[in-house]
Amino acid sequence: MLGKMALGGKLAARYIPAPGPGLLWKLSNLRNVWPGYWRARLARVLGMAHLGGELRARLRRADGQVINYGLVSSKLVTTAFVNNMVDQLITETSAWGDYKFHDSGVGTTAAAVGDTDIETTDGESRSTGTQVENAANIYESVGTIAYTTTQAITEHGLFNIVTGGILMDRHVFAAINVNNGDSIQFTYDLTCTAGG
Repeated sequence: MLGKMALGGKLAARYIPAPGPGLLWKLSNLRNVWPGYWRARLARVLGMAHLGGELRARLRRADGQVINYGLVSSKLVTTAFVNNMVDQLITETSAWGDYKFHDSGVGTTAAAVGDTDIETTDGESRSTGTQVENAANIYESVGTIAYTTTQAITEHGLFNIVTGGILMDRHVFAAINVNNGDSIQFTYDLTCTAGG
């Protein structure tokens, strides 16, 4: 007896993004995204030079669950950073390329160009971020901060050294609640547009 047998099947895959924080959180955080967003778009439309920072966050729970908060703040760079940029054009130092140290805290005062530090530390060590050129005019640093206590994280800062140093940008956002063993991956983008 002779016979033939064939096997067949189909395989399909689809991307399932990490869940977000929910509409209520996004609405409560809109005040931290909108001001910088419209300024950057207006500068682009008018052909004006502009420096603008954007911060994104992904919370990883101790059990492995990931919550993608997306864009949590869009604002401005600090006066201290701009002054340092001018100084570096005159006398370059090694600290110029070191704006990669991420810090977070629990302060809630709105970010301002005069900020020189985060408002209230969370007690965790700064994270050393990776630095990449996201596009020809976008500097990006990605750093992950691990938490050892329960806190409501509401601010982030990017510095040029592991303690103290110059604050490039400070962002404030609606609370991201963390527990012992959780971590937040912060992605900071500095967009530098040409114009005049």
